[in-house]
Parts: sequence; structure tokens; C-alpha cells
Amino acid sequence: MSFSLDQVRSQIPQLSVKVRGRDLVYLDNAATTLKPEVVIERVSHYYRTENANVHRGAHALAEVGTELYERARKTVADFIGASNSSEIVFTRGTTESINLISQSLALLGSSLDSKKMRGLAPGDEVLVSELEHHSNIVPWQLACARAGATLRSIPITESGEIDVAALEKLINEKTKVVAFSCCSNVLGTITDVKSIVKTAKKSGAIVAVDAAQMVTAEAIDVIQWGADFVSFSGHKLFAPFGIGVLWAANDWLDVLPPYQGGGSMIDTVTFAKTTWADAPHKFEAGTPNVSGAVGLASAINWFASIGSLQAISHAKALAENARTQLAAIDGIQIYGTSKSRTSIVSFNLLGVHSSDIATLLDQQGIAIRSGHHCCQPLMQKLNCTSAARASFSIYNTKAEVDEFIMAIRKAKDLLT
Repeated sequence: MSFSLDQVRSQIPQLSVKVRGRDLVYLDNAATTLKPEVVIERVSHYYRTENANVHRGAHALAEVGTELYERARKTVADFIGASNSSEIVFTRGTTESINLISQSLALLGSSLDSKKMRGLAPGDEVLVSELEHHSNIVPWQLACARAGATLRSIPITESGEIDVAALEKLINEKTKVVAFSCCSNVLGTITDVKSIVKTAKKSGAIVAVDAAQMVTAEAIDVIQWGADFVSFSGHKLFAPFGIGVLWAANDWLDVLPPYQGGGSMIDTVTFAKTTWADAPHKFEAGTPNVSGAVGLASAINWFASIGSLQAISHAKALAENARTQLAAIDGIQIYGTSKSRTSIVSFNLLGVHSSDIATLLDQQGIAIRSGHHCCQPLMQKLNCTSAARASFSIYNTKAEVDEFIMAIRKAKDLLT
């Protein structure tokens, strides 16, 4: 289906909200996206007519819930190009997915399973890039501390891209994991995933990709990427909060031990020993977020129905227009000059704190984000403590870009 901006906007109820007496201009999409009516209604319908716990009950509603939950898993698998829905683990979000990978690898340790796959062990090294969100740094720090491994950083170039030449020099016989985001939440840089994976795989490293920002930036094909793990969050993709995805390749879900225990993820339990359910269920301890999974499937179907590739191009074009107009304002510093980037523009007005800019824009009904964006090492690399960030989505308009630029000019007049 071809993309229609007017039709898409008509399906996002929150766009009708007034903020400070003004029409909302929502430019904080990298933090979370607004939700279409069809997703809101689908989740509501689930709770009104289909609510039941899954996998355990023999009654009709339990069977319906189980079918919806597993169908959602299949929808996610198809969306990211997975070969089988059993490769999909539902989590609370990208952060939990990365914690699952890192802690499970630390628990696996140096023991080899029948497939000759091992986890993190003393002396190993984990490489993460300077682009990373804290959720792709801190979990690896914790896992390294647990396993006796060492965390090292991969430099980025002046344009804000992962330095592949530096990565090639860093990789050695100790490198066990290479973890990176394929789309920066600050610079908008879109990483050439296949190139990084190819470089990492030369040494046999495990590759974990944070795709939180990628889900609305480009089409995802996990098989083509060739990584071992890919993580993302539903709320970045017009779905509810609290639902995320971990995809794993090469039998990793069979090999890794679970890092959480509880109901639903077991085969047998005695006081002497517990055995696990088959993957992916052994990683989904406790009552699952069925409504979140149903909402995520609905969001994926909606995104496809409105012409997702055209919609992505529209959002990127808006960001490039905003970037061009910002660059024409004296005193504005824009971060990241990669030629491959998504609909994120981070900037500062020299001599002004980013929170002051965000506050003045909020007074005009414009929502942007300010701060370190959970990327303090990247902020240090950029030689700043915080930045303002405008992030555009498929329902934003050229008129909103112009309103944003006018508000920035007004803020400059007031603050400088």
C-alpha cells in the first residue's frame, strides 16, 4: 500500500492532544513512538474479551490466548526475516534482551555443549562501540565482572560511524563478543551491520546487535545480517511499552542456560534438580505479557499496511530538512555527519544548556528530548555533557519541521 501522511495522522489519536494550549508537535520519537488507534483498540479488545493466562489452561480462553501469543511470535519472526518463530524470545524490551544474552553467556562460561559453543570465560574480551546506549554497555560490564572477562570500546570516526579499521586492530584471539547498535539513538548513524559482522566473525566472535532504533529506520533481515543475536523494543515500533524481542541464531537458545527462573520455563522440577522447557519458552519465566505481544503484532501489521518503506523515507526526509535549516542558524552545532543516518537530529546551541532549549520548545507545544540520552561515553567523545534531540517519525509533517525551526530561532533570541 502507498503511504498517505493524512491517513496515517488520522490514525494517531494523541496527535489531537493540546499541549500548553497548542497543537502537539511530537518530535521525541527516538524515545518512544505514538500509538495508532488500531493498536490501542487491539490491546483493549484483548482485555475486554480474550484475557486469560497462556500455555497452562485447558479452557477455551486459555487456548485463545495461547494462539494469539504464539501467532504474535510468528508475526515478529516474519517481520525481521527469522527462519522460525522458535528463534523469537519475548522480553520486556531491548534492555532485558541484552541482559538475557550477556548474563546467559556468563552463566554458560567456558563449558562446551555438544555443539562446541561456549560462553564468557576468564580472559575473554567483549567489544562494544562508543556509540552505545547504556543498555548495551552496563549489562556487558556486569557480565564481564561475573565471568572474569574484560570490556573494551570500539572507537568511532569523526563522522560518528563505528571505525571498522580500529575494530580490526582490536579483535584478537581473546575477543569473545562484539556488541553494537545498528542505529545510534543520538547521532542517527545507521551502521553497515553486515560489514561489522563479517569483521567480527573472522575471529569467531559472537555478535550481538542492538536494533532498538533500527525498527523504524530500515527493513531488518536477521539472516542476511549474519549476527548471533538481535534485540529491539516494541514501543519504538508503535506498540505498547513492556514488550521486546530477542532473536537468536545458530542454536544459541538451546545452548544458553536461562538467567531467570520461575513458572512456565520448566520441564520438570524437584528439590534436587530442575530441567528446562524447550526454547524459546525456557527464557520466558513467569506470566508473559500477552497483551504486549498482541499489541506488537498489531503494530507490525499496521506499519506494513501503511507502506512502511515509503513512511521511513518520509521521516528521513523531514530530518534532513530540519538538519539543513538548523545548520543555517548561527551558533547551532549538529552532531554526526554520517551519510547513512535515520530521522534523528542531535544538536546544541552554543553557550546554552540543552534542557533550556527543550523547556522553551515545550512552552510552544513542541516535544523534544534533552540530556545525555543514556549515552554518557558518547557525550564525552563529543566533548559535551548533553544535547538536544529532535527525532521524526512517519506521522510528522513539513509544517512541524518549520514550526520547530521557528521555535529554535525564538529560543536563541531569548537565551543568547
